[in-house]
Order: sequence, then C-alpha cells, then structure tokens
Amino acid sequence: MASISASPTGVVQLADERKKPDTIWRVAARRYFKHRMAVFGTILMVGILLFCFGGAFFFSEAYSNQISLVNKFQPPSAQFPFGTDNVGRDLLPRVIYGGQISLVIGVLAAAIAIFVGTMVGLISGFFGGWIDSLLMRITEALLAIPALVLLLLFSRALVGNTTTFQIPGREPISFSVVAIVLIIGLLGWMRLARIVRSQVLALKEQEFVTAARTLGATWPRLLFGHILPNCLAPIIVTATLSIGTAIVTEAYLSFLGFGVLPPTSTWGNILTRVSNEMEKYPWMWMIPGVFMIVTVLAINFIGDGLRDAFDPRSTK
Repeated sequence: MASISASPTGVVQLADERKKPDTIWRVAARRYFKHRMAVFGTILMVGILLFCFGGAFFFSEAYSNQISLVNKFQPPSAQFPFGTDNVGRDLLPRVIYGGQISLVIGVLAAAIAIFVGTMVGLISGFFGGWIDSLLMRITEALLAIPALVLLLLFSRALVGNTTTFQIPGREPISFSVVAIVLIIGLLGWMRLARIVRSQVLALKEQEFVTAARTLGATWPRLLFGHILPNCLAPIIVTATLSIGTAIVTEAYLSFLGFGVLPPTSTWGNILTRVSNEMEKYPWMWMIPGVFMIVTVLAINFIGDGLRDAFDPRSTK
C-alpha cells in the first residue's frame, strides 16, 4: 500500500508500505482470541494443567498411595483439604496424580484415533474404488455396533492384566492404562474417517490438485503435500474434542469396573471407591467429578473456538 508524503522542497514522494500478508494460522489465531468462551476455556485448561502437573512438586506419588486405615473416610478439613478415601489415602494428591493419568489417557487415545481416522479417510477418499468400499464398509460396520458394547468387550479381554510397568521417577503404573488407551483410541476413529474422506473427495477435484498432478507430482506428494494440509481444520477440531471424550470414556469404564486398575489412580477409578455409598461420602465423588466436568467443558470451549477460527465462511 502506497502513502503520499511531501518533502521540504515540495516534491511529492510515494512511500511503499508493504503489509505483511495474513496466513491461515494468523487469521485463525485472531478469530480464536476473539472467541470469549474459547479464551475462558484456555484459562481453565491452563489452571487444570498447573494443578495436575505443578501439584507434583508439593506431593510425592508415594504419599498419594499411602494407606492409613485410621484416617479412612475423613471429610475435607485443614489436614485433608479434599478428604480421604476408603483406605485413608489423601484425596488431594490422588486427584493430582489421577488427573495426570486421565489427561495422558485422553491425549494419547485421541492421538491414536486421529491418526487412524485421518489415514483411513485420506486413503479411502483419494484412491476410491474397491479400497474405498472396503474401508467404508469396515467403518460403517463398527459404527453400527453400540460403542459401549465394543468398549466393554475389549476391556474385558485386555484390562484384566494386573501387571505393572515402570517409568523413571514414577511409581509402578498399571498395564491397564496402555490397554485403555489402545481400546479408546482404536474405537474412536470412525467418524473422523468419514469427515476426512468427504473433504478429500471434494479437494482432489480442485484445480490446484489437478495442476500438481499435471506437473508430475506423485501420489504421496498429492496426498500429504496438497490435500492433507487443506483437511487440517476438521482434524484439529476433532482432535481437541476427542480428548474430552476419551477422559469421560475412561471414567465410565472405570465406574463399570473395566477401567484402569490399582495402584494407578485416575479421576474415573477414584469415583468407583464410593459407588455404593455416594450419599454417605459425597466428597469422594464430587471432587474428582468436578475436575472432570471442568476439564471436559474447557476442552469443549477450546474446540468451539477452534471450529470458528478455522471456519472459511467466518467473516470475523
């Protein structure tokens, strides 16, 4: 953009002011931070992360697993801000370390689901023919079966393993964490696969793909260099929302007795400790339940903000 300025001699000069072009990421960031609920969700999520991971500097994981039958079922107090559970363990550090595992399960399960769903959708939409038919029939068959039935079936087969594994700096972690991540991740990709497939079907007929093909681009170049970047918006939004879905799924699997096994704590299996006496010991389910609700709400707010930020029809 040129601006006009006059010199002391009266000669008019044109100053060339080049404005930095907006990229899709800059536009999306500007839209995102104009979304009040998304910003609020981001603040909530940062607070939860600081609580779960920063709290580890104040309480050891060994202390969170320390049993004290003398202190069992203690209500919230100055000594035990969140109360104690059925074997006298302090719920504050258990909620901290349980939150870490719940968040890790959510992120890893979502990552698996996003990777599988994206790859299935890309391959199905790009190649078409019998490959598309085969992959979509598998996808539709899995969607036709109630998700809870599949989750319980695979959980029964995999989660019963009581072995543990060691991560440096941590207490032994139940192998059931790995099983739950795989189960939720491998059963949560179908809807994204259909979304990505529909995007690919539309994009592969666009002029820029035709031009790249004419110039001799190979199919990996077309698929991952030209088509995939234009599918990122729905993938990013789905990835965000999938984290909250995975956290809730782990919670109700734990509540039904098919979740993460001791000694590892999660928000979900903390709830199971009082499943038969909820009215008598409300703090045991209300505190992890509130953290779970706030986390899922924060993730949903962030997902809504990302959806609006990457919406090409948005004029904000």
